[in-house]
Amino acid sequence: MHVDALYRFPVKGLAGEPLDAVDLAPGTGVPHDRRFAVLRGDTAFDAASPRWVAKEKCVMLMRDAALARIALRYDPVTLGLALQAPGEPPLETSLATDEGRALAAAYVARVADPPGGPPRIVEAGAMSFTDVPENCLSIVGRASIDALSAAAGHPLHPLRFRANVYLTGIGAFEELGWLGREVAIGGVVVRPFARIPRCAATSVNPATAERDVTVPKGLKQHFGHVDMGVYAEVVRGGRIATGDAAAPPVDTRPGSDAWLPSLLRTARLYLRQGLVLARRR
Repeated sequence: MHVDALYRFPVKGLAGEPLDAVDLAPGTGVPHDRRFAVLRGDTAFDAASPRWVAKEKCVMLMRDAALARIALRYDPVTLGLALQAPGEPPLETSLATDEGRALAAAYVARVADPPGGPPRIVEAGAMSFTDVPENCLSIVGRASIDALSAAAGHPLHPLRFRANVYLTGIGAFEELGWLGREVAIGGVVVRPFARIPRCAATSVNPATAERDVTVPKGLKQHFGHVDMGVYAEVVRGGRIATGDAAAPPVDTRPGSDAWLPSLLRTARLYLRQGLVLARRR
């Protein structure tokens, strides 16, 4: 079992960037991952006291597929941001200033034309803008993606699933059984706490910005669930690099009911996902 690839997604909903290595601290996610979000114009947000925001209040791939047309380059030191989309001139700006954020938000609006009025880019506080109100990693096994690709008869790019860590050397959907157990990856120990129920964002091809495969339907039809990957909390910090070995999960909590808290967290994610889909109808 090895680390195949690492990614961060500096702006929620926009393209990710590959990483050679990342240093993680307990209780955190990948630095700069989902640090910023593009909020719908009709979403209230207090920049002086930032809080986690649910994805349906953001400009998001689930609804705004054209976001996948935007290429991104990000500088974590200066917060410099470069955006490039077909048919638009490139933009180089800085998310460190209000003016720079306004320019980047206007660029996204021209490309994606999201509902809710002019969007704005905001910065997270202590909690990053992942799809769950917890700082964590998302982990996906490449074999799970390969199994879905084979079942769908269509190759699926791993970036459809926007994970931080991609692993090789495990069976298809094996990671879904790791809830509540500790997994050593490189110099880090993580504890997966919930399966990731997939939404329509994964139906968007990251290379073409087209909805070409209905991923949640395919998962349900072929595998009986809509999950791909797990959310995991960092319990021991350290460094993960591409190519690092990962050890099989171990049980660290006494008793046979150690998985119950993770099951409840997964159930809450399913409930949230259902509410989001209901609001879109």
